Amino acid sequence: METFLPLAILDVIMDADLQGEVNAIKSKLEIMHKDMKRFMERSNQQHLVSILNDCRSDFSDVILGYATGEIENGLEGKMVKDCHMKEACKALFSDLLKNNLDQIKESEVSEDSISNARSKLEQMMEKAPYEQCKNCFSEATRLFDKQVDLMRSLRIYRDNDVTKESTKVLPEENVVSEILEPLSNKQRLQMLKALSTETKTFSALSTLTGLRGGNLLFHLQKLQYGGMILQRNERGDYMITDKGYRALRGVSELYSDLGSKGAKAEPTIASKASSV
Repeated sequence: METFLPLAILDVIMDADLQGEVNAIKSKLEIMHKDMKRFMERSNQQHLVSILNDCRSDFSDVILGYATGEIENGLEGKMVKDCHMKEACKALFSDLLKNNLDQIKESEVSEDSISNARSKLEQMMEKAPYEQCKNCFSEATRLFDKQVDLMRSLRIYRDNDVTKESTKVLPEENVVSEILEPLSNKQRLQMLKALSTETKTFSALSTLTGLRGGNLLFHLQKLQYGGMILQRNERGDYMITDKGYRALRGVSELYSDLGSKGAKAEPTIASKASSV
């Protein structure tokens, strides 16, 4: 089962003094992950999402505590000490960085919000009156970039450059067999939608889709082989997996973005073809 709360993010904020606390957090997360696996066997996806949201909230509070402390320590330790503007600049940097950090509580951070925060920092830099101001802005920028990396690790932020880079390494064969093919059928999509809210028996899915026996089994196996659904036991109910739920949500978002636009574009394409 996929790890829902990536442990790699702890490396972003870890230092020697916090090793003990971080190990304790990792231990608690491992227990939470085991509980989720057991829960997955007896509950549906909606309940699982509810648990994950609660975990994200608790986990975000822990990260915010460490990262907020890092803002204070970083600015205090690296800013020019004998500057008469130190306290005023420190307050401005701290406000900007804390406001940016608060976005970790959200399920998604937009590129616009990061871009706006970065622009504010750059505008402040342009107005810096002294040569030594570069040292202070260098530390503020370092802390800001570290926050953005943390958001990427939490998978709540993706910028266009990262997205463009990821499309270059898309494994075509795997994408088709593991994602596109399992979803490329009306009845399979019907079943995935139904399973996103509750578990279903073979009989219930048959009634839903109008498929019988081997025909229904064929489509269920397509979804199972693609990791979209699982069966509790040999004759048990079917339920959606995390991968299936995320795939369904992705299709929904994609259709919301492109579906209506594509429908509007079709007459234009057809009219062009007829005029040739």
